Amino acid sequence: MREVGAIAELWRYPVKSMLGQRVLAAQVDELGVPGDRRLALIDAETGRIASAKMPRLWRGLLKCAAAFEEGSAVRIAMPGAKPLWNTDADADERLSAYIGRPVHLADTAPEGATLDRSIPDLVLSEGVEANVDAALVRIGSGSPPGTFVDFAPLHLITSSTLDRIAALGERGAAEAQRYRPNLVIRSTGDGFIENDWLGRELRIGPDLRIEIVARTPRCAVPTLEHGSLERDPQALRVLAEHNRVAPLADVAPEPCAGAYARVMAPGRIEPGDKVLVSAD
Repeated sequence: MREVGAIAELWRYPVKSMLGQRVLAAQVDELGVPGDRRLALIDAETGRIASAKMPRLWRGLLKCAAAFEEGSAVRIAMPGAKPLWNTDADADERLSAYIGRPVHLADTAPEGATLDRSIPDLVLSEGVEANVDAALVRIGSGSPPGTFVDFAPLHLITSSTLDRIAALGERGAAEAQRYRPNLVIRSTGDGFIENDWLGRELRIGPDLRIEIVARTPRCAVPTLEHGSLERDPQALRVLAEHNRVAPLADVAPEPCAGAYARVMAPGRIEPGDKVLVSAD
């Protein structure tokens, strides 16, 4: 095993496509970080899961913030409105009014659940307002039941990748929050180092072991407003120009940043824990 850095930040996103909350420590298991992507909005008209991957309809979700508070209730803050809890009797009504179309908050994905994902190159050429073609993403192909993660229970990104994006985009910084990771790793390498971790094991802290199962393909989401962060097309354009790689073997190249992982052995982690990667 080779040391590649240490955990800098831990995040969870209780409601899919809403802003999340930073956590001080986490007992990571096969479901990922406790409380991560446990709820989602379901479009009452189509039955599909609401996701900012289709920004024309759902980018407003990224202006909402969700957080677990006392017990298991999730508090949702929306711009210009009083906060609500997922247990409120009028939660669906208020969320529908904010979004501008009927939705309901769910803790279980419908059977065969899908979501729309705008094609990255069309987002760059036509913008997020355009009614671009969409690719359907099926929830659950690599994700554990009881969650709304797209592909795998953990998502990570390194400071090396963020620094490279910032340098190539001529920005002072690239914000990790745009890429919505669970783990931000303060890394020692240079460039898009996660590209080389596909199929390898990572050990974090005393017990956690994870396997990198895919490079993370990027869509419109990093370019959108995230709370106080303004739109930034460079967050995707840099990847389209400089890190267009295959997320998996035998898959067409896409703009990528970060990596998806599955949990091999559970463990408690916190910022400062060392991260080691297995050899070739």
